[in-house]
Amino acid sequence: QVQLVESGGGSVQPGGSLRLSCVASGSIFMIKTMDWYRQAPGKQRELVAAITPGGSTNYADSVKGRFTISRDNVKNTVYLQMNSLKPEDTAVYYCNADVQVLTGDQIHELDIWGQGTQVTVSS
Repeated sequence: QVQLVESGGGSVQPGGSLRLSCVASGSIFMIKTMDWYRQAPGKQRELVAAITPGGSTNYADSVKGRFTISRDNVKNTVYLQMNSLKPEDTAVYYCNADVQVLTGDQIHELDIWGQGTQVTVSS
């Protein structure tokens, strides 16, 4: 069983910063791409940032220059540093990972989601 657990959400004033963390645990063979998504009330879930095992990153236009995604492959952890936060960044943030697990002599790939962490930006 593999699970992702997020932490670091909270409330902050506009212009403030937060750092989200997401730790993967379980019988993990390898973690491929790790992502952060967010979903605001009444809106669809959207990709915020993604990072490959080698460190290549991709960002939504709305967060470029303000958010930084990083990962620690030894700790199976992905981070999202969020600076210059705006009220429109308010959402539930979800961690997502493509995880390979070894069962016997076969590798299976799973798409795993965390439970989400609330980020609220308000004055």
